[in-house]
Amino acid sequence: MREPQRILVVDDDPAVRESCRRVLAECGYEVETAASGKEGLERTRRGYFDCALFDLKMPDMDGMEIVRTACANRTNMAVLIVTGYGSVETAAEATRLGVADYVSKPFTPEEISQAVDRALERAPRTALPRGIDRLVREMKDAAPKPEHAEDRNPQAVAQVVTKSLGVKKATASITSALVLGALAGAYIGFGAALATLVGQDAASKVGVGIAQVLIGSVFSVGLILVVVAGAELFTGNNLMIAGALGRHYSVGRMLGRWGIVYAANFIGAVLLAFIMYYSGVWKAASGAVGQKAIAIATAKVNLPFGEAFFRGIGCNWLVCLAVWMAISAKQIGGKILAIFFPIMAFVALGYEHSVANMYFVPMGLLLKNSSVAAGMDLSSLTWARFLIANLIPVTLGNIIGGAIFVGSTYWWVYAREDRKAAAPATRLAS
Repeated sequence: MREPQRILVVDDDPAVRESCRRVLAECGYEVETAASGKEGLERTRRGYFDCALFDLKMPDMDGMEIVRTACANRTNMAVLIVTGYGSVETAAEATRLGVADYVSKPFTPEEISQAVDRALERAPRTALPRGIDRLVREMKDAAPKPEHAEDRNPQAVAQVVTKSLGVKKATASITSALVLGALAGAYIGFGAALATLVGQDAASKVGVGIAQVLIGSVFSVGLILVVVAGAELFTGNNLMIAGALGRHYSVGRMLGRWGIVYAANFIGAVLLAFIMYYSGVWKAASGAVGQKAIAIATAKVNLPFGEAFFRGIGCNWLVCLAVWMAISAKQIGGKILAIFFPIMAFVALGYEHSVANMYFVPMGLLLKNSSVAAGMDLSSLTWARFLIANLIPVTLGNIIGGAIFVGSTYWWVYAREDRKAAAPATRLAS
């Protein structure tokens, strides 16, 4: 039985990539995709493809330079140009390079499949190079690679956040969002619980400043779990504003996903608070850990509204920067380092995180009637005060810190010019 022919689709628009992949796969081709020019060239360098489709407008490289390099590296590969920004000059250059066809957006499924069919019919038969290239690819895949080789620059991160991650989050099933949101709430709760344990006596041992750094350091395990293990965190999802500004989905859909994930984060965080309460670990150090948990919760519900709001801004400014930098790293070690320092900083500075507070305050409320609370004035530690005096202002501050100071700002700097290109979406994507 003949091996299916392999097609590579290189386009920074996730909707176009997925549509092309689906249509060509239905035609019996083996399809791979790449979201950037550099990734596409790396795939053609390391692997064999019978045909490659390149978008001319890529964020990281000039489109014609991508085509020139691909044609030079793989003379036996049919090349198609797919673009909504064609010109006589580029068409002439494409013809000179031996490009098989030049397909203008928008296009139909029939147009793209027929273009690929024609290109492959005219291409030479290359059964022997395919086997050789597969062997070379396997050898290169097994070779060690430098950790920094594929790290993304800020502009590339902006493209990923705007066109890929945001779209994925906006189109994920509600069930997945709820499950992953609950996990994120629990993961942040783990960091908060560890911070409570370390914080109960750190200041008396090493001083307030060093103690805050230690507390922030251990709290970072929460976001590390969210990013590396995979979960949906409301504060990190504030970066979805970039995709909404780029018109890849509506503001209404973004707000709906925020609401679903926020509720799921609350469920996961409170669930962990109950687990920690019934585990009895708060009894450690003769109940000092439990007393610290109560003190943290009481301090949070007694913050003035304005202070809670502005602490929320500072917090998610740093949290979203941590997520942003983690996206730039391709290796797990790089992601962990990118997360660690901003998270350590926000906790050490005393900023307020809405999801962390979904663990901190309920934990204090659960301990309110325990033996470790004897003699404490806890009249202000109530669910109503938690929601009104803390959770609301902190959440509003988190949205501004993440959505405005990170998501919107970086979209404006790096991806704003792409919004015009997003309007004439291909008929294939629709």
